[in-house]
Amino acid sequence: MTNAPVDPDERAADAAARLNSPDVPTPAVGEIVRSLVVVVDDRAALGEAPSLLGPLIGELLEEAGFHVDATVAVPGDEIEIRNALNTAVIGGVDLVVSVGGVGVSARDVAPEATEPLLDRRLQGIEEAIRSSGLSAGATDGGLSRGVAGISGQTVVVNIADSRAAVRDGMATLIPLAHHVIGHISDI
Repeated sequence: MTNAPVDPDERAADAAARLNSPDVPTPAVGEIVRSLVVVVDDRAALGEAPSLLGPLIGELLEEAGFHVDATVAVPGDEIEIRNALNTAVIGGVDLVVSVGGVGVSARDVAPEATEPLLDRRLQGIEEAIRSSGLSAGATDGGLSRGVAGISGQTVVVNIADSRAAVRDGMATLIPLAHHVIGHISDI
């Protein structure tokens, strides 16, 4: 095993191959796979500063075939985060991705807000996102306390709030989310 850096073009080709793998269930033609993005950021929630990461996640989801219902911003408050996630689940989205609030500061409570909503944890997704974050040099992604799981028929995932963590986390998440959504929609 070598410690040589991975070429970004090679990483993109690998991600594309994983996404196009026959083992990854994809939506049927014409099937709408709905998603929602929750930005956990005090300043964005107050309208003081726009979130650049919410639109980035939305763009990455749309490129992967998801319809993004909305991007909402909430403060780093456990009840506000839980309400936003629960609204997405009740609204019937297939995937809700929250960005931010997964670190170690007092306002980083996204995992605590998310976990009670989950019927089943998807620890493999949690660890895959952390592992790929560390491999890509996104320290905050690798040290994230974010959780992932299923709530009803919705996949819920927390991602760290840096551009590198979002790009790498979404590249890891999207094929896994398609797979899980394909399986839970068969129930």
